[in-house]
Amino acid sequence: MTNQLSISIGQSSLKGTKEINQDFHGALLPTGLILTSKGIAVAIADGISSSSVSQIAAESAVKSFLTDYFCTPDTWTVKTSAQRVITATNSWAYAQTKRSQHAYDMNKGYVSTFSALILKGSCAHIFHVGDSRIYRVCGDGLEQLTTDHRLILSASENYLNRAIGMAPNVEIDYRQLRISKADIFILATDGVYEHIDKSFITKTIAENPNSLDNAANIIAHTALAQGSTDNLTIQIVKIESVPNGDLAEFIDTNHTLPAPQLLQSGQEFEGYKIIRQLHANHRSHIYLAQDIETSEKVALKIPSMDLREDQAYIKRFLLEEWIAQRITNTHVLKAAKKSRKRNFVYVVNEYIQGQTLAQWMIDNPKPDLESVRLIIEQIAKGLRAFHRKEMLHQDLRPENILIDQQGTVKIIDFGSTRVAGVIEASPQQDHEQVLGTLQYAAPEYFIGEPPSRRSDFYSLGVIAYQMMTGKLPYGPQVSRIKTKAHLRKLRYTSAQISRPQTSDWPQIPDWIDGALRKMTHPNQYERHETMTEFIADLRTPNPNLTKSSQTPLAEQNPILFWQGISFILAIIIIWLLFN
Repeated sequence: MTNQLSISIGQSSLKGTKEINQDFHGALLPTGLILTSKGIAVAIADGISSSSVSQIAAESAVKSFLTDYFCTPDTWTVKTSAQRVITATNSWAYAQTKRSQHAYDMNKGYVSTFSALILKGSCAHIFHVGDSRIYRVCGDGLEQLTTDHRLILSASENYLNRAIGMAPNVEIDYRQLRISKADIFILATDGVYEHIDKSFITKTIAENPNSLDNAANIIAHTALAQGSTDNLTIQIVKIESVPNGDLAEFIDTNHTLPAPQLLQSGQEFEGYKIIRQLHANHRSHIYLAQDIETSEKVALKIPSMDLREDQAYIKRFLLEEWIAQRITNTHVLKAAKKSRKRNFVYVVNEYIQGQTLAQWMIDNPKPDLESVRLIIEQIAKGLRAFHRKEMLHQDLRPENILIDQQGTVKIIDFGSTRVAGVIEASPQQDHEQVLGTLQYAAPEYFIGEPPSRRSDFYSLGVIAYQMMTGKLPYGPQVSRIKTKAHLRKLRYTSAQISRPQTSDWPQIPDWIDGALRKMTHPNQYERHETMTEFIADLRTPNPNLTKSSQTPLAEQNPILFWQGISFILAIIIIWLLFN
């Protein structure tokens, strides 16, 4: 059975000698799939004492973080989700001060420190602004995991130089580390850690293993008794169990269901009537089916007969529907709504009546540039929907692009999609073989470099090149790459050479060839930074991408280059013979 992440937690907060408590703390321990996708969040904040409203800032920082973090897409990484939420909170706090009577005095504004610990999978993620601290217990001592954002002028004079609400933009410290069972983390404000010995903290925790609340109370009251004049807040978090990072935790219990046998036309299956088979390969079988209850036509997909005993394959198969349910875009295949309990492993998506881009290219072997642009632009819009959710499609190719009868382009087949939030919780999923199709996979996959959005850009560039020429920019060379040395030897074949000029298929302009060359560059960092740039370069001449500005003649047209060299040598030889 897969272990779930679980913790014990103890907390204590005292106003101490002050009239009010300007500290605030909290924790949220979800269950089920949210625990897997988002983890456990613990946060602490300390309002600055010079402000009469900083306790509002501290409370808002913690409450908004614990609420909004869990509302971010579960496809996002912890880092992306948390930083977006903290940045929004900072903007709110800064705006509140600017609207107040103390608009130009941040010492009286909505300002607080903020530190958060998020536990997801087998990792701890730490976010920090200010001088509240996060420690990890190491033997009889404490390892400080955060850095105080304080400017020290003298032994008696220092002040915060970074905090929530202090400036319109906030720099957030981030750190990630592995966790193990029995690890103990401590979050504390300066009212605690400045007035108590670290060994006393570890000793107190060790003496109260079954009541961390009691340990937190003892530590806080001891710091108060030892002269603390500030508010005092401490949180103690102990890791009780760590999950093994199984992908099944993300996709509920469907992975335990049996795979169905092959379906037949006219057969009724799970509330659907099978009309006919649409497609079959070594990975899956897809059928056109009709929902008996609603009469809606759908595409019903079942696992391959050969792979149904492979649990890793089944989990990734089910992840496809999980992905489709999280993207809403005209140019991405939609998942059908789940209306009934399932007794078998299968996925259901919208049915698109049309043809694949591969078939479209067969039917349109010499498309005009505008037709190519319109299709590439729609693919880019769908791809952008993946990237906004921190997903990489990783298998963009003509067979995985459908064009419906109205000309709308849709990306399909998410069997190779890389989801950042899933990889973070199930890191072993990131060490699989190249999942995409070799002819369209970016070179970095073959040399072990981490993929990025630009890896999908490469595939899009290859498709655009193929639509314009009927060929591939590097032929079969890319799939043979094993090292960076091989990568440097890759030579782009100009689209103008690959596409023979005919009366009904005019020459590709230099600037479009330049755009294709850049988008399919072997080095991902040399490609376009955004798809918007690529789309613009397909429509508007970019002087930086013309042949004369970027490529030697020997690479532009090797045959012409060597013909020229031979002609010059011949002239020299003739001159030498007659002189």
